[in-house]
Amino acid sequence: MADKAVPHFHNQAGMARVRVGAREFMCIGALPPFDHPHVFLDMGGGDEIICQYCSTLYVHDPRLKPDGAEPVACVWHDDAPQPRVAAE
Repeated sequence: MADKAVPHFHNQAGMARVRVGAREFMCIGALPPFDHPHVFLDMGGGDEIICQYCSTLYVHDPRLKPDGAEPVACVWHDDAPQPRVAAE
């Protein structure tokens, strides 16, 4: 069974552009708990798209697998341990 049908990417590092292997995907902005609403982005026939929430420029790279990104750290896995936020 597939991990998830639509890949999820983020730009925690603030990269100028993130290369992705998919033309349809979800952008979460930054890593939880600082993520923005998870938005579906569709490049259609184009090769790039800008997220309307975080202004990340995503560029399609056909050399990458559909769930791949460059830098690879921009791929989000919802089962990965999340950083803890210190209580005030």
